[in-house]
This record gives sequence, structure tokens and C-alpha cells, in this order.
Amino acid sequence: MKPSLPKGYNQKILRAIREFDLIEPGDRILIGFSGGKDSAFLVWALGLMAQHRIIQAEVVALTLDLGLEPRLDPEPLGELCARVGVEFHYLPTGIGPAVLEAEDPCATCSFLRNGRLNRFARKHNFNKVALAHHHDDAVETFLMSMLYSGQIRTFLPKAFLDRTRITVIRPLVYLREAEIIAAQEFIPYQPVARSCPYDGYTYRQIVKDLLAALNRENPSVYANLSQAMRGGRPITLWPPPKRR
Repeated sequence: MKPSLPKGYNQKILRAIREFDLIEPGDRILIGFSGGKDSAFLVWALGLMAQHRIIQAEVVALTLDLGLEPRLDPEPLGELCARVGVEFHYLPTGIGPAVLEAEDPCATCSFLRNGRLNRFARKHNFNKVALAHHHDDAVETFLMSMLYSGQIRTFLPKAFLDRTRITVIRPLVYLREAEIIAAQEFIPYQPVARSCPYDGYTYRQIVKDLLAALNRENPSVYANLSQAMRGGRPITLWPPPKRR
């Protein structure tokens, strides 16, 4: 019996694809596959949707080995891809050691990883790069941006990059993190151990913990933030400061 994607997951991914025009017939999509639970689910989901012709697109996965210890074993990642007919590529890099010397390691790591992923996509004629950010990531980014950069913004479900001519898509934006964790029950894959020494000690983790605490006190907090990050909501802000 061929594997399939449960209906609830399928519906939420299709909702995102249709609402934001994420995938079109003939697309060549490169998935950034870190080996973690989120990107593993994205590989599984898009691979199955391509197999069943729910999407008419070519789906390929790329894993960037950051060069941190313990080193990444690509074999289980390749096996997962093979189960759903996704071609797998593995690229060793020295990003990890370079990031450890940076002033802002998280931002530097994200910049270097995305740059390497997009360059690979452009070189091999992919027109889209798929990332595994989910709804919790979007809400956390929204709150984190206000708290730490003074900006009202979050990432977009679809973004065209002028420099590389690549479109970045995020098909999981309507899935909650808890749903992706639950999906591990039907995906034959064990997420790789995290090797980043900053894991659990980032601004994102602080915001994640803060949001969880606020939501325990008032279960409407998460939903309110989710609504606030959508366009068309009433906004009342101070005017910009006057130049002196």
C-alpha cells in the first residue's frame, strides 16, 4: 500500500498553495532539507503530492551539511526522499565553523544557508525553493520582529528574489508546529539530532517561551497575533518622528 497524506494535512497545504499561488504546473522545486522534523515533513508531503499528481511539479531535496559535530549522516535523509520519489542531493559546507566566529551567529547562519541553497537552485535551473516554515514560525517571527527590531513584519508565504530570480515558497504556513510533531507517527523517519551549540538559547526560543506563557494565561493571545499579522486589519500608529 502506497503511503498517503492524511486529509487534514493535505487540505491545509492545498489551501496555502491555492491562496498564495505557491506551485504551478511545470515548476522545478528545490526543498531545503535540514534533516529536522519540519523539513522532513515538507519532503514527505510535497513528494507524495507530486506522486499522486496533486501538484504538477518536479520536487528535489538538498541537504547542506554545515560542518558541525556530530556530523550529519545523509543516508537516512536519502532513504526518506527515496520513499516518496524525491531526488536527493547532499552538499558538505563549512558554514557552521564560520558562523561560530560571527557577531550574530543566527542571522549569519540563516544568510549563508539561504545563499548557498539559492545558488544551488539557480545553477541547476530550479525556479522555486521550498522552505519548511510553519504557522508558529510566522507568528513568532512577527512578535520577534516587533520586540527586537522595532518593525511590524513577518516572512511571506511567497517571495520573489530579484537577485537570483528564485521564488521562495512556504507551503506549510497553515500547519501548526504541533501538527508536524504529530505527523512523526506516520512518517518513517527519525529527525536528526541538532548540532547547533546555540539551539535553545536564541532570541527565537525566548519569544517561543514568552508566547507559550502568554497563551497559557490567555488562550486568545496566539490567535490575536495571527490575526494582527494579516493585511487589512485596523492599524493605529504614531506618525513618524519629525526631523529637526
